[in-house]
Amino acid sequence: MHYELIGEAKSKNLIVFSNGLGTDFRIWLPLFDELGEDVSVLLYDSRGHGLSGGADAAFGMDELVTDLASLCDELGIRKATFCGLSVGGLVCQGLWKARPDLFRKLVLCDTAPQIGSPAIWGERIAGIEKGGLESAADNAMARWFTPGFHEDRADELAGYRLMMTRQSVAGYLSTCAALRDTDFSEILPTITVPTLAIVGDQDGSTPPETVKKGAELIPGARFEIIEDCAHLPCIEQPEALAEMIQGFMRQN
Repeated sequence: MHYELIGEAKSKNLIVFSNGLGTDFRIWLPLFDELGEDVSVLLYDSRGHGLSGGADAAFGMDELVTDLASLCDELGIRKATFCGLSVGGLVCQGLWKARPDLFRKLVLCDTAPQIGSPAIWGERIAGIEKGGLESAADNAMARWFTPGFHEDRADELAGYRLMMTRQSVAGYLSTCAALRDTDFSEILPTITVPTLAIVGDQDGSTPPETVKKGAELIPGARFEIIEDCAHLPCIEQPEALAEMIQGFMRQN
């Protein structure tokens, strides 16, 4: 697994970020620049994405969860705030089920207990098997970023489009299958740590009403909307996201 630990593994302000489908840990770098110096960060590329391996054989959500648990154990992390975006949010939900001892707090960013439907993921898988990741890139960018981002930040958009299309096709498809097969609706009511659910107001993958419904399943969870933002607030609105996360982490 490709990862970078910035700060101390045993810091009380350690936050572990889990990235979304078709991305690697570089999506968190704009957010990292907005965090305080007292915040420690663990970034990693999920299996079959970025510079991490593991795409040579099919995998599912269990493997993605085990990967994160094993990385935490390897680094000596005993407690942390976990922040998962999209499929990364599902990985964090699965980690809660498997290893609640690791959690100090939880941030669910543009995610839900179930994302999409088996039929939608089946169509996505079939399309990519036929046309490759390039065939899905334009639709993905429309879900990831607002029209304003497309218009005003075209160079950045091109870079993130390239990030997606350069991912391992096998890793992407296995992650699609993991999404197709996962529904953690019964897990969310068992979460007992403080939880913050965040969504962009123009998210095309997990709309605000979807994220809110998930948050309502978690006892005492807080729900926030970031304006002028789609599926990746860590890129589109990093200052607003950092302010929300840091304020949440520092609450008793």
